[in-house]
Parts: sequence; C-alpha cells; structure tokens
Amino acid sequence: MSETQAATILSRRFPAKRACITGAGSGLGRAIATELAGAGWQLGLLELAAPRLAETRAALRSAGATTFAYAGDVADEAFVAESVADFAQRAGGLDLMVNNAGVAAAGPVETTPAADWRWITDINLLGVVWGCQAAVPRMRAARSGLVLNVASSAGFAAAPQMSAYNATKAAVIALTETLAAELEGSGVQASVAMPGFFSTHLLSTMRAPAEQRATARRVMESSGHDATGAARAILGAAAVGRLHIVWPDRYRLAWRLKRLFPAWFVKRVARLSDRQLPRTCPPQG
Repeated sequence: MSETQAATILSRRFPAKRACITGAGSGLGRAIATELAGAGWQLGLLELAAPRLAETRAALRSAGATTFAYAGDVADEAFVAESVADFAQRAGGLDLMVNNAGVAAAGPVETTPAADWRWITDINLLGVVWGCQAAVPRMRAARSGLVLNVASSAGFAAAPQMSAYNATKAAVIALTETLAAELEGSGVQASVAMPGFFSTHLLSTMRAPAEQRATARRVMESSGHDATGAARAILGAAAVGRLHIVWPDRYRLAWRLKRLFPAWFVKRVARLSDRQLPRTCPPQG
C-alpha cells in the first residue's frame, strides 16, 4: 500500500488525526511519525533520548506538522500516562496509539543476565502495557480509536540465542490478541505488527556478544528494506483493520507454518545454522 493510500484510509477513519507514538526519535517510530505528519496529523512524540527527540520534532515541525514532545522512559508507567494525558488534552482527544519503543538482547535462556531480562521486559512488554492502559479508556469513551502495538517476527519464530527478546515480543502478540477480544464491539481496534528485518537503529542499544551483534548488523544491512517501507506497510494494514500484520511478505509463510505445525516448526528452527538464525529471529523494535 502506498503512502497516500495508507494515510488517506487512516485520515478518513479518524478525521481529527491525533496520534501518540513511543520510540518516535528514530527508526520505525520516526518513520511512522513522518508518514502521519505528511497527512496532517497532530503528533505526541515519546522518546527516551532527548537529542533524537528534538531532532525529530524539528524535522516534523519544519514540514508543517503540529507536534508535542515528551522525553522519558516508557518503562516508567507515570511518564507514559502523563504524556498521553497531556497530549490528549492539548489535541482534544486521541485516535491512534502506536506502542513502538523497544530494545534487543541476545543470549540463551540459562545465561542471559537477570538485569537484561528486567531491562527488556520493562521496555518491550510493560512499556506497551502502559501505553495501552493510557490510551484505551479514552478510546472506549469515544467509541473510536486504534491501538497499534509493535512486536516482531521473533515473537513467533522464537529462534535460539534470543530468549529474552523472543519472549517479550511473543508477549506483545498475546497482549494484543487479548486486548482485541476485550475491545470487541467497543469501536476500538487493536493491531500487532510483526516485522522482519529492515534497517533501523535498534542495534545501537542491543545487549549481546560482539559476534551476535555483528551478524545481526550484516543481515539487517542486507535486508533491502528500510523504516519508511515498514511504516507504510504497517500503517496500511492497520488502516484496513488487520489484527496480525506480518511484513515483509516472505515472513508470512513462516507465520502460517508456526501456527499450523508448531512442533515441526520448532524443530526446523533448531536445525538452522548460526548464519541463518538472525533471518528467522530478527531484532526489531
């Protein structure tokens, strides 16, 4: 779906055009913000790194977008709640909540440090929970809205050596499915994006041995996809109401095979070489 098609469908569904985006300072978050800004959306930008936030906001404002910036950590429940509340008050409501902020860690189950488990869970899972809790009551009251949670194809592929990352992304998929069931008949939609590899800044904060970081970087750089393409595809699929958004297309077969033949799929993934593992289990925030 093209930029114009995705933006047009979303804007027709939500003519007030008000969105909050976490992890908006770089990568997919910034690309989503850029796509929405081009369609005249008001944007609440949440980002941990203040310099990246300022740079993104300046770029969007120079293009004519109305933006509100919030520097802080999505692991902080109060920060997320207060930021979303402030944006909704200033913009007159909230139509789209994009829970995109994420980090990556690599390592097997038995050796991944407890600190890494807590760090990645606080951001990748609880950060999404806090975004949902901040947005959903407002959307329920308005009987309109879209919650878009960003997971990863790692959440269903679950390849070895990415235990903490896989677990948090699988949890985001389950969380979104649960939320979608709870929102049935409310007028509010929940969708989960499960992208594969594309060029992003996620590896800059990845906690992993040097060899695994280098392998992931090589695969990411050779993916042939970028954040702009991911943003357009994900927004387009969410705009037409999809619950599960798997992108690029080649990952959809793996998604179907995992659901149809789970035991076979796990054994197949276990046989992959180290060179192939990152393609099956991409780090994507």
